[in-house]
Amino acid sequence: MDTEEHAPTVQRRGPRIASIMVNAVDAAHLSAFWSELLDMPVAAEHEGFIWLRPAEPGLPQLAFQQVDQPTEGRRRLHLDLHDADAAALRRKAESLGATFVEGHDIEDFHWDVMQDPEGNEFCIAQE
Repeated sequence: MDTEEHAPTVQRRGPRIASIMVNAVDAAHLSAFWSELLDMPVAAEHEGFIWLRPAEPGLPQLAFQQVDQPTEGRRRLHLDLHDADAAALRRKAESLGATFVEGHDIEDFHWDVMQDPEGNEFCIAQE
């Protein structure tokens, strides 16, 4: 007899995050930057919208919407990227056109604030 207990499968109810949509003046260029940085190929394109393939099935998709004007001011939403080699990820981001904004530390945790080629902020930290 199997004595190992199994947790019941839980059905999630209610809304879920399906996509994280980024406004972009050049959606093709910005989606190519994020696709290469995250190693997530384009999953779909349709009249000014581009969706990247999610990292795993069921996870949100990063998507880009073509807009006429850039969003002004500091962004209210940004992505935090964690990686086993944060320094290598920062170098890769910079080689793709990202710029360093500032670094922060809380005790022994460090992260770098970056901007993608259109000025959208994101952070890179060690896993």
